[in-house]
Amino acid sequence: MEMMADPVELQRVELAPAAALFRSLGDPTRLAIVRRLAAGPARVVELVQAVGLAQSTVSKHLACLRECGLVDSAPVGRASLFRLTQPALIDVLASAQIVLDATGEAVAVCPTYGIDGCANETP
Repeated sequence: MEMMADPVELQRVELAPAAALFRSLGDPTRLAIVRRLAAGPARVVELVQAVGLAQSTVSKHLACLRECGLVDSAPVGRASLFRLTQPALIDVLASAQIVLDATGEAVAVCPTYGIDGCANETP
């Protein structure tokens, strides 16, 4: 007798990659890097200036984005030029802005995921 797959579990498995994508973009620094790269390729020094953080911090976030397949780099002299691998991320950012505009402050003040929400606290 063949067992039927649990539809809830199938849905979780189906949605897991999308959830991972949103988690990869869920950090403000990574989101700022993606937004800057949406304007065009950039060297680390330019990304450091754009986000206002130390080079080592920006490099760690770039490594995360690279591991997720969202950015890559090519050597240019002694530096590397970073770019988005998925231009559709520009559309994702634009769509997110539309949702944020429509919800007003609701997302920012959400008690769970908002700016001061408990999901942002570190244990």
